[in-house]
Amino acid sequence: MNEKIEFTQRLRAAMTQAGYTVSPSVLEHEFNLRWPGKSISNQAAWGWLNNRSIPTQDKMQVLAELLKIPPDVLRFGTAVRLSVQEHKKRWDEGAGYLERETFDAFLKLPAAQRKIIREVILTFAKVHSAAAKT
Repeated sequence: MNEKIEFTQRLRAAMTQAGYTVSPSVLEHEFNLRWPGKSISNQAAWGWLNNRSIPTQDKMQVLAELLKIPPDVLRFGTAVRLSVQEHKKRWDEGAGYLERETFDAFLKLPAAQRKIIREVILTFAKVHSAAAKT
């Protein structure tokens, strides 16, 4: 599905969930009450609600606060948030003290040496993956 369509669906659902009428004029008014910059137009709010545009990140933050929804969920949806959380959990659970110490040392290496180490690790991972499949 198109990312503008998905954003519009999330925006409309969040407005409904927050108790607002899904309307460009309502969105324009409520947004402008909270936005410290130049006011948005009714046309801009209409574009957000009708698959025409996605607000910039600073405006997304204000929309998220207005609608009481995390900005990343408003912008990308819950599936992306869950995927990021799962990846973070895997990283946190899979890396112990020794691995973290190794990562810190790796990050201190010059770029050329990091590239070599990365290639070695990826080669080992490919070999291990291929061996696991047989």
